Amino acid sequence: MEKLLRCTDCPRLAGFLAEVRQREPGYHARPVPPFGDPRARLLIVGLAPGMHGANRTGRPFTGDHAGILLYETLHAFGFGSRPDSVSADDDLCLLDCRITNAVKCLPPANKPEPGEIKTCNRYLADELQAAPEIRVILALGLVAHKAVLMALGLKQSALVFAHGARHALPGNRVLVDSYHCSRYNTQTRRLTSADFQDVFRKIRDELGA
Repeated sequence: MEKLLRCTDCPRLAGFLAEVRQREPGYHARPVPPFGDPRARLLIVGLAPGMHGANRTGRPFTGDHAGILLYETLHAFGFGSRPDSVSADDDLCLLDCRITNAVKCLPPANKPEPGEIKTCNRYLADELQAAPEIRVILALGLVAHKAVLMALGLKQSALVFAHGARHALPGNRVLVDSYHCSRYNTQTRRLTSADFQDVFRKIRDELGA
């Protein structure tokens, strides 16, 4: 955890975070660590922290629009103790679930560069290697999908991203794909609440009651 929080291996991201800390001294504005049950069977992988969400609060998907649907759905399917995530010090507990990001630092314009995704991938690889309990990995979006494949040493062409797709992985694991629960996707109804719930029904079927 401390190594991650001190990481400055991507110069563009480290420089951007330094600027943000000057403008917003109350923001976390550092790499955002995973959140949730350390022995969870479900790992959710997002893209990267949002400026006024995880970058502000220090908890993935907390404090911005993208987290609204995610935490509501986690609660509805028994993975969260409450339907919202307000701050890193609230009383929310994740149950059999952990959330992380493909890139742990806020990228300018929410767009990490390919080299930054590759550099940060070792953290995701370490998370997966250190948690043999993980049985289902939910990738929120194409970048997360590709990051999971990279972390597992699989060819990018081996498994094609598609919303609702289920992919068998080595080690008796399963990768499930979903569109990202971003403001754009939910407001344009590319991803509806019903669509997202369908994905979590599949996940519950994989894990059992």
